Amino acid sequence: MVRSFTGEPVAVDLLRPLCEQALWAPTAGNSAGVRLHIVSSADVPRFFEVATDESWRERSRRYHGLSRAGAVVLVSSRPQDYEARYQAPDKAASGLGTRDAWPLPYWHGDAAMATMALLLLLEEAQLGATIWGAFRHADEIAAWAGLDDEVLYASVLLGWPDGLDERSASLDRPVPPRAERVSIVRPR
Repeated sequence: MVRSFTGEPVAVDLLRPLCEQALWAPTAGNSAGVRLHIVSSADVPRFFEVATDESWRERSRRYHGLSRAGAVVLVSSRPQDYEARYQAPDKAASGLGTRDAWPLPYWHGDAAMATMALLLLLEEAQLGATIWGAFRHADEIAAWAGLDDEVLYASVLLGWPDGLDERSASLDRPVPPRAERVSIVRPR
């Protein structure tokens, strides 16, 4: 993840086909309930006004680098598309025709897959990016962007890295090695 950008705008004409390509990611039942919304560089300052508060901007050591993002992509989903799809005759037997019937809401998983695809495409285009989860100011961002019938999953801040990114303290946290997190199932 890159958290410090040059401030050079990223053209919407460059991002639009990358976003379209990212939407090839799988969706449950081919529901196609994930949306990607491009915030142009001209609107990035307003995005930060809505997505953060003054207190955070004052105390964050990364705010200035992040605020120079060349664009932002808002990733959202439409749970109602999944409800409609799973009410269709070929899916109705699943019992997933209402939101509360889903033990694990696939619209979040599908949004995550499209986000990962977008991050990889941005990397391939030699852009840097970071994902911002929708755990603060999500309703305000959605209202600002006009996502009236969508659930904001995350914001992808992107642009050209300036090399001034501060190393995350999370990288010093001990975690189990990858090899220990992969296993072969031996049925009982």
